[in-house]
Amino acid sequence: MALQGKKPRLKAGAFRRFASLVLVTVIGVLLLIVLLGTNSVSSFVSRNLNESYYTNLEPLHNISAIMARLNLPKQSELSLQLEKLNQLPPRNLDLYPKLADDHITIVLYVHNRPQYLKVVVDSLSKVVGISETLLVVSHDGYFKQMNKIVESIKFCQVKQIFAPYSPHVFYSKGFPGVSPADCKEKDNASEKGCIGNPDQYGNHRSPEIVSLKHHWWWMMNMVWDGMKETKGHSGHILFIEEDHFIFPNAYLNLKVLADLKPVKCPDCYAANLAPSDVNSRGENWNSLIAERMGNVGYSFNRTVWEKIHRKAKEFCFFDDYNWDITMWATVYPSFGGPVYSLRGPRTSAVHFGKCGLHQGHGEKEKKSGCIDNGAMNIVAEETDKAVNVNKEWEVRVYENQPGYQAGFKGWGGWGDERDRELCMKFAEMYH
Repeated sequence: MALQGKKPRLKAGAFRRFASLVLVTVIGVLLLIVLLGTNSVSSFVSRNLNESYYTNLEPLHNISAIMARLNLPKQSELSLQLEKLNQLPPRNLDLYPKLADDHITIVLYVHNRPQYLKVVVDSLSKVVGISETLLVVSHDGYFKQMNKIVESIKFCQVKQIFAPYSPHVFYSKGFPGVSPADCKEKDNASEKGCIGNPDQYGNHRSPEIVSLKHHWWWMMNMVWDGMKETKGHSGHILFIEEDHFIFPNAYLNLKVLADLKPVKCPDCYAANLAPSDVNSRGENWNSLIAERMGNVGYSFNRTVWEKIHRKAKEFCFFDDYNWDITMWATVYPSFGGPVYSLRGPRTSAVHFGKCGLHQGHGEKEKKSGCIDNGAMNIVAEETDKAVNVNKEWEVRVYENQPGYQAGFKGWGGWGDERDRELCMKFAEMYH
């Protein structure tokens, strides 16, 4: 009986030794992954900084002074390395030494959907006139596969910028990443002794979610006021995302629309490549369209940016993690009148990313051009390969369109005071 009683203890001891071995192995693997990731970034930074035409580089900004002035979060090693890359000039200067005087800079903002990015880059490579302009790729985090795709671009000048305060850069090293002391989900801060402010629905911040708004706002401030290449630019800049398919005529159409806007629609704030309804391919009318500003292939000039920048508080304190809904529900209404955008009657860009962070992949998405793992069904027809905007057309105005309006309270996800304060600091960073 006594011998039988010892058997369970022997088994328990063996199990504890096995569990300890597994735990040590898992920790070792995780450390190896982190080290390999850090080394890959370090080698990428070193390789780029050592290229001959990057020598004697004069940084546009004193990063240390900015950090001290704004009391920004302490940067991780990865954040500091990416900050160095932001100071580098564009690549492919040997292939395209000069930009066209009337070029429209294109900004492509991305996260980590390489199967989508490949489609977008391929579509951009076929855009007529692309070689005359600068493509800026703004990264929300460093991801090796995404970077490899961007480095392969040879059809125009390319400049990469990396959001140095992205939650994806800080990981578990504290705000704006994850901190062990952070409140989670619907934690009660006073009861749990954790850090954080819940949103209007009682939910605490999710770093992966808040990064959407942080990246867009930092990117806007960086592109308009923090980049040597665009700091003095007064004309239009085009913004597209990693799930926007761009038709061959998009760039030339946009140049026509930007020229027509002050004449045909002086009250328009922007020029769009696509309808505000992402499911629409356009009306195919013989007229231009003025409607609410969309979020696919949108462009505006410095005057409009300065107007947006003055509304930093409205943007940063609105409880919604979506940058576009924040703009529609609080920033645009504060301008005091309708915010119209001018576009053609046929789309020059298509939003195909229905399989991403927030949306499903049902039959409707498949029919509208949803892709997954690189498959897609978007076809550029002959009329999409040349300018199809007529300067003689009149403008039809869509009034009282449906959508997010003033008074909408937001979807939440943006209640933490730390996120709001960091957002405001981005607005001051380059001023």
